[in-house]
Amino acid sequence: MEDRVSVSIEEGVADVRLVRADKMNALDIAMFEALVATSERLAHEKGVRAVVLSGEGRAFCAGLDMGRFAAMKESGGNGIAGGEKRDLSVRTHGQANFPQQAVWGWRQLPVPVIAAIHGVAFGGGFQLALGADIRFLSPDARMSIMEIKWGLVPDMAGTPILASLVRDDILRELTYTGRIFSAQEALSYGLATRICDDPRTVALAMAREIANKSPDAIRAAKRLLNNLSVDPGPALLAESVEQQKLIGAPNQTEAVRANIDKRAPRFVDV
Repeated sequence: MEDRVSVSIEEGVADVRLVRADKMNALDIAMFEALVATSERLAHEKGVRAVVLSGEGRAFCAGLDMGRFAAMKESGGNGIAGGEKRDLSVRTHGQANFPQQAVWGWRQLPVPVIAAIHGVAFGGGFQLALGADIRFLSPDARMSIMEIKWGLVPDMAGTPILASLVRDDILRELTYTGRIFSAQEALSYGLATRICDDPRTVALAMAREIANKSPDAIRAAKRLLNNLSVDPGPALLAESVEQQKLIGAPNQTEAVRANIDKRAPRFVDV
């Protein structure tokens, strides 16, 4: 796990870093497993009062590992964590499945989570950022709901969280196009809390500030704020059902092959 996610805890603040810098912290199976295991560990770690989530190297998280898409190209199989044998509709973690838990685990953590985002947060990396309570972005940060590029839909708990943050038409436009948008756009859409030159430093300072508040009150506040949302269960299941129908289907496989081959896709109308 340490080769994917590092954790240091000091004065009530857990500093969580994605450490796969050579791959822009892309999500392979080991990264999914490390993210789930880390959120589960911190949920039971006494003395943790706030969490900062960030990535080492050039990016926060570039999304699903390209090796998984290459496997899709060759076999048309499941590029999601767990491989072809994983049934996405099975709830493995309460209302979530295993890939969703890599994001939903941070949302459900009993203490505040602050994401410090630089470089890119694409696809699954963007959804990971959504799992945080607060998001600080560097001025040059870029984001994208990129799943459509690969013939997929967001399926890592992104849709129920996005529905509470973004105006409906903006959400649809970003989902349908998969276009890359800037930090300033993210701020205007409600996806960024603040733009700062050094988001990790600012995030750690805020985490220390939160850690100096009553831990009982902070945890109670997070429970209350989480309960303001509508029941996410149906949306989480719908993500999985729709994604499972897409994965490996002819048009999804063609989307992957066309992107990897750098050519225009040849889709077939249903």
